[in-house]
Amino acid sequence: MKLTFYDSVSLFADLADEWDLLLAESSANRVFSSYVWQTTWWEAYQPGQIWALAARDDNGTLQGIAPWFLCGRDPQALKVSQIGCVDVTDYLEVIVRKGQEEAVFTAFAEYIAAHTELYNILELCNIPESSPMLAWLPDLMRARALSCVQEIQDVCPVILLPDAWEDYVNSLDKKNRHELRRKLRRAGLVTWYIVGPDHDIEAEMERFFTLMRSSSSLKAEFLEDPHHAAFFSAVTPKLLEQRWLQLAFLMIGGKPAATYLNFIIGERVMVYNSGHNPDLSNYSPGIVLLARLIEYAIEHSYRTFDFLRGDEAYKYDLGGRDTQVYSLTIRAGAQD
Repeated sequence: MKLTFYDSVSLFADLADEWDLLLAESSANRVFSSYVWQTTWWEAYQPGQIWALAARDDNGTLQGIAPWFLCGRDPQALKVSQIGCVDVTDYLEVIVRKGQEEAVFTAFAEYIAAHTELYNILELCNIPESSPMLAWLPDLMRARALSCVQEIQDVCPVILLPDAWEDYVNSLDKKNRHELRRKLRRAGLVTWYIVGPDHDIEAEMERFFTLMRSSSSLKAEFLEDPHHAAFFSAVTPKLLEQRWLQLAFLMIGGKPAATYLNFIIGERVMVYNSGHNPDLSNYSPGIVLLARLIEYAIEHSYRTFDFLRGDEAYKYDLGGRDTQVYSLTIRAGAQD
């Protein structure tokens, strides 16, 4: 493997045509590691300085990207993290072509061990339990006299979807099955839609933000940060163009009652953020819309309905089962 170290945004220009092609052939094939997400996040937050690695084979074919950065502006801190870490991104990985994991991770580990003057600590977040990062990096780091601590960071409840809606409903325990059916009956005849290319995405996003703000003070406070608002406004039309965005609204009596902003890539639906109208909360609009989206996912042969990070009760009421998300902390020095 031939490695290139990047310390500037030339990373994005150099790899623009190859990034998502590699992503599609890796285990990291999620929206959060896409070129659109990574570049838009970087432009919105400007959190430090690029500190990234790219690996090519002898034929010049891109085989791996470690899209990392130095946090902050303090030259003494030298803390490396992943682009996108932590708050608005749920999964992050080193992007490695399947079948090339050993060669790429070995090359990255050798570079990290040989250049300890370039960092004090690597704090890598939001790593899904299935990531080859967890299978390869800890042992490779320790073999090179670096400390590598692996810890559970959070949980991501997921539903493995069956082939039919009734099979899904029947998979719930008796109490939750009864509650779901009761809420769907109480809501009555409601309408809902998914935003498509014929919609005005700016207007639909403003409707989404309005419902998100009204649903909780924490969400309203989150959106007061101009970086967050700028990021979401910039990234959503790009994701819609890629057909990775699923923005859905439930209407009751002609009024927006609930919304979900999800991502779809491959056979996975990822439930990213939501909002609801508190004046219509007696209809349980959020649960009703989620149920319709689960039914839609089953009808369209998606296999996984992923609630992303967090252990909120409704995720388990709807059948979610925990998967783990990990962090890796790497530093030169004594073995852990």
